[in-house]
Amino acid sequence: MGLIDINGLTKRFEKRAVLDELTLSINAGDRIALIGSNGAGKTTLFRCLLGHYRYQGDVRFEGARTARRDVGTLAQIAFVPQLPPPLRLPVGDLLRFAEKGAGASAALMQEIAGKLGIDLDEIRNRPFYRLSGGQKQKILVTVALARDADLLIFDEPAANLDPAARAVFIDLLAERKDCSMLIASHRLEEVASLVNRVIELDRGAVVLDDSVVDRLKAGVFRQCRIGLANAHPTFGAALLDWGFTETDEGRHYAGKIPAADTLRFLGLLSRYASLIEHLSLDTGDTGKG
Repeated sequence: MGLIDINGLTKRFEKRAVLDELTLSINAGDRIALIGSNGAGKTTLFRCLLGHYRYQGDVRFEGARTARRDVGTLAQIAFVPQLPPPLRLPVGDLLRFAEKGAGASAALMQEIAGKLGIDLDEIRNRPFYRLSGGQKQKILVTVALARDADLLIFDEPAANLDPAARAVFIDLLAERKDCSMLIASHRLEEVASLVNRVIELDRGAVVLDDSVVDRLKAGVFRQCRIGLANAHPTFGAALLDWGFTETDEGRHYAGKIPAADTLRFLGLLSRYASLIEHLSLDTGDTGKG
């Protein structure tokens, strides 16, 4: 029994099946990148899990069959939609509702918003719908990450974020070790460092379910060398955490990474791509280290 078990999930709009007998199990602790072209069924799947749509098939959360807008299930899920809703209430009211109604921590919301580059006090009296797209997305991400949820569902969560906020957002997700994640993104390289599974939908069915850990042989390592134009303490610290050694006052690094962690490591590199002057990554098996 998984955290969520989906069997034969079908959702039709008029006569077209957007989800077609979809079967999938999400385990506790899974961090899944959900990919697929527009219209593949990603958002519809999320809406079904959240009880927004009626559907055919069976969806169970921790073994219990869910009903539409099931309060107990929704209390365990934090969701950030692709398109922010046109809420007319002031930001302050939204934050109070998130605290009282959804269990979000007020202190944590203040902290997360600050890291994302938004001052909650400055916009507290402004209607949510009048915020910029980036501000709306930062508020929704702030509320979601300030909740004690078992499952985080994000639908293109970084689409409206500026590059600096996007990098912070990925870091904040990486810090959440206490929950499962289901992230739909067109930027697989951006979330690669976070996930242990990649699931691809096409025409409402699962066409790929790839375990990042199992995809490459365990115990095999790849040699990597990285040269930076200038030293960067944050990036350097991240590489040292991977066991790299540093030379030339933080401008060159060498190390080896487990082959099974290649996708996750490339996700880290993608966040600092503009700093990298030279990169070599052996693509073959280099022996066990």
